[in-house]
Amino acid sequence: MHSTETTALPAAPAARVPVRQAPVAAPQQPLRRYTTAGLMEDQREIEIEHAGRIYRLRITQLNKLILTA
Repeated sequence: MHSTETTALPAAPAARVPVRQAPVAAPQQPLRRYTTAGLMEDQREIEIEHAGRIYRLRITQLNKLILTA
């Protein structure tokens, strides 16, 4: 019978990978909050201009908000 001997190769040294640290985020300011009563006043629909486009914000009969361009 023919025997085959295998020799284990030495393990390759572990590659040193630099550890990336996440950038430190600046503290966030609290979001501004508006009430629909303050924003809409006594209207059920208003126009909002953003980046040269006019959007309509509307309160539906089911008291939901819809924003359309």
